[in-house]
Amino acid sequence: MSASRTLLLTADAAGIADAARLLRDGRLVALPTETVYGLGADATDGRAVAAIYEAKGRPSFNPLIAHVGEPSEALKLGVFDRYAEALACVFWPGPLTLVVPMAAEAGISDLARAGLDTVGLRVPSHPVARALLNAAGRPVAAPSANRSGHVSPTTAAHVLADLDGRIDAVLDAGPTEVGVESTIVACLGEEPVLLRPGGVPREAIEAVIGRPLAAASDETTIAPGMLASHYAPSAAIRLDISEVSPGEALLAFGPDPLPGATRVLNLSPTGDLAEAAANLFGHLRALDVSGTKGIAVMPIPREGLGEAIRDRLARAAAPRT
Repeated sequence: MSASRTLLLTADAAGIADAARLLRDGRLVALPTETVYGLGADATDGRAVAAIYEAKGRPSFNPLIAHVGEPSEALKLGVFDRYAEALACVFWPGPLTLVVPMAAEAGISDLARAGLDTVGLRVPSHPVARALLNAAGRPVAAPSANRSGHVSPTTAAHVLADLDGRIDAVLDAGPTEVGVESTIVACLGEEPVLLRPGGVPREAIEAVIGRPLAAASDETTIAPGMLASHYAPSAAIRLDISEVSPGEALLAFGPDPLPGATRVLNLSPTGDLAEAAANLFGHLRALDVSGTKGIAVMPIPREGLGEAIRDRLARAAAPRT
């Protein structure tokens, strides 16, 4: 999804209302937070989330943080244990992201979660961000509003320098307070785990939970949003196939699926890469749980979002230890 021109909206009531309407319509809006400008899209809309990756040129699909305007809204999206509840009570709104199991009715898209059953949630403290999120009425995925590998933006001009014509609007609230990213804490088991240090000090978190934070394992890779983990199918995956082997399911792309599969799901019958990205994790999971011995994947173009789709599929097909 790209814009012919990027609107510069003033952070007044009219501008916030326009930005909220664009988000509800599945468009991309850069918004201020307490640290940097984020590139926002409706986190429940897989195609809108795909447009984030397309605009940023991200090389792979990593989980994104879902932002909401009120702690009460965040509590509806995740399953909070006593530690998560305590931390949310003390540090929200603010620069803390909590990774928790996703609530059954949350509706956060597979692509925003990279296929995981967990979700990263944050309630920013910036008043304009909160006003926009409340007006939009839905969770907003919002990594930094810049091209991948570039410096994070702290003004609307910085956003436009990178993304003018690639996104629909920037909500200009002036310079943000330049600070570290949000602290990320996972509350998924017996003890909370520090995934990324950030704006809330470790000591403050440990004082609230009454115990030391566990460290992330050495195998853990931290992404700009949260853990760079993804849903990994148990079925063997073959890429760029020209024919389907007996007993395999087919992950198709385009108008002409190959014959012979036990089950077929098509990422995009029309060859639309944004649609393919939105369907990627859900289709992989559906084929994986069907009992197939393997998943054959038709060739995906390398351009645009195809690069990120192919990167994700290559990771899913890699040998497991």
